[in-house]
Amino acid sequence: MTRTDEPAVPGAQTLINGIVVLRAVAAGSCTLADLTAATGLSRSTTHRLVQALRAERMLRDTVEGTLALGPALIELGFQAREDISVPAVARPYLLDLSDETRDTIHLAAEDNGETLYLDKVRGNRNIEIRSWPGCRMPLTYTGIGKALLLDRPDRWERQYLDDRARMERQPEHDYSGAAAFARAMGRYARQGFAFDLEENEPGVRCIAAPVHDASGAIVCAISVSSFKTFMPTDRMRQLGPLVRDTADAISRDLGWNGR
Repeated sequence: MTRTDEPAVPGAQTLINGIVVLRAVAAGSCTLADLTAATGLSRSTTHRLVQALRAERMLRDTVEGTLALGPALIELGFQAREDISVPAVARPYLLDLSDETRDTIHLAAEDNGETLYLDKVRGNRNIEIRSWPGCRMPLTYTGIGKALLLDRPDRWERQYLDDRARMERQPEHDYSGAAAFARAMGRYARQGFAFDLEENEPGVRCIAAPVHDASGAIVCAISVSSFKTFMPTDRMRQLGPLVRDTADAISRDLGWNGR
C-alpha cells in the first residue's frame, strides 16, 4: 500500500494520502508506527492525517489505545448502500454482455420464493425469449433462479419439491428427483455458474451467475439465454466463466470484496 505521487488536481494528494491511511487501518495497521510503515508516508504526515481523521470521526481510539475505523464511515457506508440501485449498476454490464454474446441477457432477484425479472436486454439474433421485467418464474426451473440459490444448499431439495408441487406445468426436461437436482446444484456452486437445460422452456437454454453485495450475500443474478441452436453444450461451458466474471464485476461495484 503506497501513496500516489502525482495527484490529479492541486490538493488531491492530501485526500489520497488520507484514503491510504484509512485503507491501511482497515487492513490491520493500528498504530502510528504500523501506518508509517504500511503507507510509506513520513511519521509527521501520518500523524497529521490521523489527527484530522479522528476529528472527522473516520478514525477512533480503542480501549487498548490503538486505532480503528470510526463511526462516520459506517454512516457513509449505510448511506451509500441506500443510494445504490442494483439495476442501474448492472445495466452497462448487461449491455456489454449482450454485445459480446449476441444473446438475450436477464437480471433477476428472488422475491417471495420466486425469480423476479428486473431487466432484460434483447440479443441481435432475431429471436424472442418469452420474458420481461416484472415477470416471475419458479426458482428451480430457471438458470437464473438456480444462481440465486447457489449459496443456500439447505434449500435445494425443498425448493425443488415445492416448485413442482405448486406449479400446474411440469418441466418437459427435468431432473430425476430432488437428490439429482441437489447434486447438479453442488456442481454449479463449485464452478460459480448454473445452467438451464430447457427445464423452463423447451428449446431455450441459459447460463447464469450470482451477484453479491458488500456483505457477500447473493442479491441478484444475471443470465445469458438463447435457443438451443445457438447454445450447444460446448458453448455453454465456454460462456460460463464470462458470465461469472461479469457478475463478479457487478458485485465489486456493489462493494463485494470477492470473499
